[in-house]
Amino acid sequence: MCPTCQISQKSSLAGLISAISYENTAAKHLVHNFKYRFIDGIAEPLAKLISKAWLQNDGPLPDFLVPVPLHPRRLRWRGFNQSLLLAEKISGELAPLMSIPVLDILERKKYNQPQMNIKNYQERIENVKNVFGLKNSIDKKIIKNKNILIVDDIATTGATLFECAQVLKENGAKKVFAAVVARQSVKNKT
Repeated sequence: MCPTCQISQKSSLAGLISAISYENTAAKHLVHNFKYRFIDGIAEPLAKLISKAWLQNDGPLPDFLVPVPLHPRRLRWRGFNQSLLLAEKISGELAPLMSIPVLDILERKKYNQPQMNIKNYQERIENVKNVFGLKNSIDKKIIKNKNILIVDDIATTGATLFECAQVLKENGAKKVFAAVVARQSVKNKT
């Protein structure tokens, strides 16, 4: 991992890779069309960007990929989980001749306000606190001592990724990393 992608020692997230800056106008349009115009075919080029960034930054080969989950209400509205589509495409990109498993093992335990609607840094962190959990049907043994890569589209504060990583670490994951299409800067940290 590149030094700029390392996360503080206190975090349950061992590292975060962003393929591009969200300030890039083309990136902003692609992600917007993917999520809000429901153009799921955009997943493949975005996944290629993430995979390329992960490999260029010497990200470790994960045991499996985990998409950030959507709440069922949000999933019905969008029709697909963009993070799951990205993870499925990345699965075949990270290692030649093999596919890294994608495990959809996390769930949103409650519906919360979309992060993009919250501009305040601290409010974003509070908005996702204790929102995620391991699905009840999951045997915790599959996580034990595994290196896991969480996949999502955008990171701003990283609060969503940190919360997901915390759940995985609490359930025995060895190391948890995250990879996103774009990183957006926080305008107001107060």
